[in-house]
Amino acid sequence: MMLLAVIIYMMIGTIIALYAKKGIITQEDYFLANRRVGGVISALTYASTTYSAFMMVGLVGLTYATGVGSAGFELMYLVGTLLLLSYYAPKFWRIGKEKGYVSPSEIFEDRYGKPVATLSAILALIALIPYTSIQIIGSAYLLKIDYTYAVFIVAFVIAFWAFLGGLRSVAITDAIQGIFMLAMALLAVLWTAENVAVGIPESARFPNDFWTPLRFVSLTVPWFFFALTNPQVSQRMFIPKDERALKRMVVLFGLFGLIYTILVTLLGLFLRQGTEIGVFPEVKYRDEVTPALLSIMPEPLAIAIALSVIMASVTTANSIVLTLSSMILRDVVGEKRRIALGRFFVIILTIFLVIFALQKPGYIVELAVLSSTILLCQLPLILGIFHFKIGGKLAGLSTLITGFTTAVSLSYLKIPWTSIAVLIVSFVVFFLLGIFERKH
Repeated sequence: MMLLAVIIYMMIGTIIALYAKKGIITQEDYFLANRRVGGVISALTYASTTYSAFMMVGLVGLTYATGVGSAGFELMYLVGTLLLLSYYAPKFWRIGKEKGYVSPSEIFEDRYGKPVATLSAILALIALIPYTSIQIIGSAYLLKIDYTYAVFIVAFVIAFWAFLGGLRSVAITDAIQGIFMLAMALLAVLWTAENVAVGIPESARFPNDFWTPLRFVSLTVPWFFFALTNPQVSQRMFIPKDERALKRMVVLFGLFGLIYTILVTLLGLFLRQGTEIGVFPEVKYRDEVTPALLSIMPEPLAIAIALSVIMASVTTANSIVLTLSSMILRDVVGEKRRIALGRFFVIILTIFLVIFALQKPGYIVELAVLSSTILLCQLPLILGIFHFKIGGKLAGLSTLITGFTTAVSLSYLKIPWTSIAVLIVSFVVFFLLGIFERKH
C-alpha cells in the first residue's frame, strides 16, 4: 500500500512538472519561476522548503528523547526567521530585482568580488550535502522497504521534478504538499492523544542532561540566522511578484510555522509520556520514533502521514538541489544564459546526495545544525552589504575560509560551543580585515 501511494504521488507530481516545463526559456524562468510567484504560493513553498524530514522525523525524535527544550529550540528558529524576514526580505527582493540576481551568492559579487561569490557557492555545496541527504534518509526510513532501494526511489523523485520544471513545478507541488503536511501533523497529534497519551512527562523539563544552557544556545545560534545564511531560503526572497506578495509570504509562513512547530513538539512529548506510562514502546534511536508510531497506527492513516513526511523531504531537497545548481552554474562556472547545464548539475548533485545518504552518517537534527553552523561564516558578509561600509575581497575570502575551518574543526572535535565560536571568529576576521582594507 505504501509503495502504491508513493507511485500515485510520483505520477501526480510528474504531471505537474511536465505542465510547469512549458515556457521555461531563461534561467530566471527555471530557477526563480520568472519572479512571478504570488504571496500564498511563496509562503507555502518557503514553509515546505524549510520544514522537512527534520520536523516529523528529526524533531519528533529529539523532543521524545530530550524534552521540552526542543520546542524552545525550534521556536527560536521561527522567531529569528520572522524578525530577519520582516527587515531583510524587502531588501533582498529589491536588490535581486534591480541587479537581476538569480543565485543567492551573486549578492556578494559586486561588493566583495567574483572570487568571494565563487567560494561562497562552493562552501554552500559542501555544507548542504549533509542537510539535503537527511531528506532522503528520513523518507527512506518510512518506506518500509530495503533502505538502498528506498534511497534511490526518493532521490529519483527529487531529481526528476527539479530537472523537468525547475522552480515552477517545485512551487506548485510545495503548495499542495505544505497543506497536506500540516493536515497530517494535526491528525497524528489527535490520534496519539486519543490512543497513546496526553500530557508532558516530568522527564521533559528544561534544563536537563541534554538541554544545558550552553547546548541550547549553541544549537539555536545557527538556526536563528537560518533565513539569511541558508541559500535555499534566501533565494526564496527573490521570487515574489511584488512587495505585497512578499509581505503576505512572511505573515503566512509565520502562521504555518507556529502551528506546525506546536503540533510536532506536542507529538514528541505525547509519545514520551506514552512510553513512561507503558502504552508506547521505548525507542532508543530517536530517529526511529516516528516509524515506531506509524507501526501501531491504522494502515491508511500511517500511510498518509508517512507520505506527508516524504513530501516534506522531497520539497526541501528539490529546492536545495535547484539552488545549489544555480550557484554552481552562475558563481562557479560563470554561465548565466543556458539552462541545460543547470539541469545537468541537478543530476550530478543528486548522485552525491545518494552516496552520502547511503552512509547513514548520523542523527537528522545534528546533521541539519552542522550545515547551518558551517553557513554562519556568510553572515558578516551579508550584513556588510546592507549595514557596513568596510570589507572587500580580502575580508570576504578570509571570513569565509576562517569561519568554515573553525566550523569543521570544532565540529569534528565535538566542541559543544562550535556555532558560537564560528560566529565570533567570522565577525572578528571580517571587521579587522575590513577596516584594514578601507585604510589601504
